[in-house]
Amino acid sequence: MMNPYESNHYKSWSALNKQLTGLLCDPLKNRLSYFLTRYHKVHDSYGRAAIRLDARELVCFSWIEMYRQEWDLDTVWKETGVWDDNDPELKKKWDENATYCDMDFLSAATAFLNTPIEEALYSDNYLLRIFAILDRRVGKRTLRKIADAEDYQSYPAWVKQFYELRLDLCERNRK
Repeated sequence: MMNPYESNHYKSWSALNKQLTGLLCDPLKNRLSYFLTRYHKVHDSYGRAAIRLDARELVCFSWIEMYRQEWDLDTVWKETGVWDDNDPELKKKWDENATYCDMDFLSAATAFLNTPIEEALYSDNYLLRIFAILDRRVGKRTLRKIADAEDYQSYPAWVKQFYELRLDLCERNRK
């Protein structure tokens, strides 16, 4: 669970979205989109984020997931007396199930823009990896290395789909 107050500040979602979509590889331009909305009239301005391909959501991050994270943290706290949102077991569970809220998505998006592409590709944050694998700065040789290594095969299904998408596009362009 990322702390929204630790993230880099952004002026507007539209400007941030423009930066993110501007970095998409050519075959995904006009096909893949990032979505973020905040419900300002709702207590605490809850929100929702998603990554969409051809108008179909591939993964969604909502305020509901924030409650799931807090439930897990509370459960561990009751058992151990420790409130640790960096708990490796919880992180593993959240990574596997895409238990991330809109603020986690927003924090990753702003962090990605300030992270070298090579570092983002191998980050322990799956959202940074997704932004990186879709990025136009990741070339064919790097994609071939990723495909040959097959490390992405062990990633959770919601992450692996982005690798498979990009690697498939690279393979099609090769033919």
